[in-house]
This record gives sequence, C-alpha cells and structure tokens, in this order.
Amino acid sequence: MTLVFNLLIGLGVAFLGFVVQTANGGIIRKVIGRLQRRRGPIWYQEFLDIFKACSRRAITHGWIFDFGVIMAVGGIAATAMFMPIAHIVAFPGYDNFFIFVYLLAVGMLGMAMSASGSGNPNASIGVMRALTSMMAYEVPFLVIVLTIIKITGTSSLSELAAYQQSNQWFALYLPIGFIVSFISLMAMLGKKPFETFIAPAEIASGPMVEYGGKQLGLLFIMHELTIFIEVSLFVNLFLGGGPTVFLFFVKYFMVYLVASLISNVLGRWKVDDVVIFFYKWPLFFAVIQALLVIFGVGIYG
Repeated sequence: MTLVFNLLIGLGVAFLGFVVQTANGGIIRKVIGRLQRRRGPIWYQEFLDIFKACSRRAITHGWIFDFGVIMAVGGIAATAMFMPIAHIVAFPGYDNFFIFVYLLAVGMLGMAMSASGSGNPNASIGVMRALTSMMAYEVPFLVIVLTIIKITGTSSLSELAAYQQSNQWFALYLPIGFIVSFISLMAMLGKKPFETFIAPAEIASGPMVEYGGKQLGLLFIMHELTIFIEVSLFVNLFLGGGPTVFLFFVKYFMVYLVASLISNVLGRWKVDDVVIFFYKWPLFFAVIQALLVIFGVGIYG
C-alpha cells in the first residue's frame, strides 16, 4: 500500500513539474517577446502545440525509432518522479543525486537510439553534438556537486536542501562553484551560446528533424520534463530548495528566467568551442573551488 501511495505522489510530482514548466516556458516566451517590442505568443501556447502534435498521426522509420521515443519519455518521466519539491518527497531515501544521473541517462539513451534509427544524417550529427557537449559541461558540474557532498556528507537532494535552510545557501557559500554550475545549467538546457545540437540553420533541428505528430508531441513532453528536472536540481543544490512548494517554484521561475534572458542576447558557438571552453575555464574554476574547500582556505576553514 505504501508503494502505491509513493507511486501516486511520484506521478503527481511529474505531472506538476510538466504543467508548471510548460506554463513557465510560455510566460517567459511572452516576456522575451515584450522585451523585443512584439506581442509574443499567448502564455499557454506551448500546451496548444503539444496537444496539437499529439492529435496528429506520425510516420515511422522502424521499431527502434518508435521504441526509442517511448524509452526516452518513460525514462525522463521516471526521473521526474524522484524529484523532491519542498517537503514533498515521493520516494524518501531515493532522492539521491547519483540516482538522477543514472535515470537521466536512460532517457537520453532512448532519444539517441531513436534519432539514430531514423536514418537521417542530420539527426545523427545532432546526437553526436549533444553527447560531445554533455561530456564537456557535466565534468565541472560534477566537481562542484562532489564538493557539496564533501561538505555535507550526503547526496540526498532533500537533505542538501534542508542543510542549506539551516545554514547558508551554497550559492553564497560557494560563489565560484555557483557561477560554474549556472553556466553548466545553461548548457544542460540547450541555451545559447551552447545550443549546438539543435542548430536549425545548420542541421535542421538535429535530433528532432524526423519527428512529427504524436512522436513530436511526446518529445515536447520529454523536453519540458527534462527542463523541470535540471532546473529543480539546481534549485535544490544551490538555493536551498524551498520551505513551501510556492517558494520552490518562485526560485525555479527566477533561475529559468535569468537563463532564458541571457540566452536571448547571445549567439551560438561551434561544438568544438563549447568543449574547449568547458575544459578550460569552468573546469579550472571548479577545481579551484574544490581545493579551497578541501584545504580550508579563507571562509572554508
């Protein structure tokens, strides 16, 4: 009975995350439109796009193409179910950071398998670009997360959030790590200048090029859930989560808004520039932040 109750809570968390992020994305599109002196779409436009896509038929390129979509959406949805939101934890004891790392890989693998199965070279190029970028931005981010785990002695997201609520946000205690992690977050979200794997002017939207109808609608849902997971991870790791669900999503909205506004004024880099950048400056400063903590220099003593 407890397991069924936990599953229902997890499904509720995933559904809430999808609804909030989809509405959030529409609101931010409206804000950016106003800043560019245009009306912008209505705030619920992304809901309409998803429902419209899901209502249409789609072509197929074989069972690998179709199964990969299901695997991608299922893997990301399952990951979202474990995300703690304020005091809501669907599976206590299993909101471990490394569980999110493993489960996210399932969704990404499904997406890569499906896109490669389409037979379109643009899709394969987009997948390779995404995996190459991932190998770059995840390294400095992981260094900072391991530093946080070293300080607190736990990798549970809910416990990390509670630790910050009792002490100090890691955004203030680890300012260098916070900046490095925010840059990595922008790459996770596919924001410019790190939007290398979509690149519509070069590879016709990359991994998404062969999708339409229900498959495209499912991948829109996957995209919204992925953003929810990545931004929520950042809020729990660096901004103390939230004592209430409302405050949690206020922080969530602000983080995603700042990332979107910065992206709106930047151009896109080439994939090799992205890799060189992350292995150069963010990784360097991430290691500096870790060494300051390990050796107890200054405020870390």
